[in-house]
Amino acid sequence: MTLKVLLVDDVDEVRRDLRTLLSLSSDLEIVGEAADGSEAIRLTESLQPDVVLMDLEMPVMDGYESTRLIKTRFPSRRVVVLTVHDYDAARQRAKQSGIDAFLVKGAPVEQLIQAILGECDFIERNQ
Repeated sequence: MTLKVLLVDDVDEVRRDLRTLLSLSSDLEIVGEAADGSEAIRLTESLQPDVVLMDLEMPVMDGYESTRLIKTRFPSRRVVVLTVHDYDAARQRAKQSGIDAFLVKGAPVEQLIQAILGECDFIERNQ
């Protein structure tokens, strides 16, 4: 079964690079891209992705709030955070928002794909 993935990051180049990396997995299909959390909510509703790959710091609405709203409205959707903010407060706040997995940008692509597929959560440090 192929999982539908929505990419959410305010940087075009990051979304492009993620699209390229994730296309290496035949288990994943990129169904859309959003540049902010508000757009992520709209696209989650219209595209019905299985997984939302979410940045935390974005304009309009950040990843924490959009994750909370997505998980409230669509509890079966997985939200995987991919961020540069590798500190405990960000992890805790993301966890409270309802994320399913937390990864730091630059993590090995294998870990990213595993997190998207739901094979691991990588929420705590040093896992």
